[in-house]
Amino acid sequence: MHVAETAKDQPGGAATRARADEWQPVSRLATYELVLHRIESQIISGSLRAGERLPPERELAALLGVSRPAVREALRILQAQGAVRSQVGKGPESGTTIERLPSDALARLLRLHVALGSFPLEDVVEARVALERASVALACRNARHEDLSRMRSALVAMDVEDIDRESFNQRDTEFHLALADAGGNRLMSDVTGAIRESVRIPILASLSTLQDTGKDGWIAVRATLRADHHAIFEAVGSADAVRSADLLETHIRGFYARMTAQR
Repeated sequence: MHVAETAKDQPGGAATRARADEWQPVSRLATYELVLHRIESQIISGSLRAGERLPPERELAALLGVSRPAVREALRILQAQGAVRSQVGKGPESGTTIERLPSDALARLLRLHVALGSFPLEDVVEARVALERASVALACRNARHEDLSRMRSALVAMDVEDIDRESFNQRDTEFHLALADAGGNRLMSDVTGAIRESVRIPILASLSTLQDTGKDGWIAVRATLRADHHAIFEAVGSADAVRSADLLETHIRGFYARMTAQR
């Protein structure tokens, strides 16, 4: 007998029937992709919310009318996407839970697609400009003392006299992430951070090709980037949204123009 019909036959099984309705069985020919779609549908519809726990693997397989390996594969994909987290054991944290903070997974996904050339460099630049202009304008309005301190710490680290290119690039990334977070818009911050993190390695590769000296060498480029960051920071500290956004756009476009010229 089908799992949903069994639930209806049981006396006082209202909760069981409701659970069976939420997890309606998929086709007998379904693959893990259909299981994945069913779970995603529950998340999108709001039936499953961040922090909620999925039914145990065995129960979920029975509710959906599929094999446990199909459920297991779907959960593996969701975990790789950052949508769920799974923990074995019997404690309160065990089982599979809908993830609250998927930003790391978003950064990984974008990083892979940028590396694969899925997005033209020009599209990445335009996306960065649009998002970071908006973020810095919000930062001028919403930045707290701790946000400014975080930006200042990144600047101090970038100003170290003999900082190497990799360390400079990491501190550069930290500055932009701090700027995005200071805006106070979580979605914009996560997307901005994911895009900035996705281009960290290509930026480092570009810096690594520079000669040490010369007007287009590492030392000159480093000085320009330092000046850009300090000017942006000062504008944010003065709550000058227009100047901050303009400086940030000039900074981003200027560096990518340099990267393009190196090709």
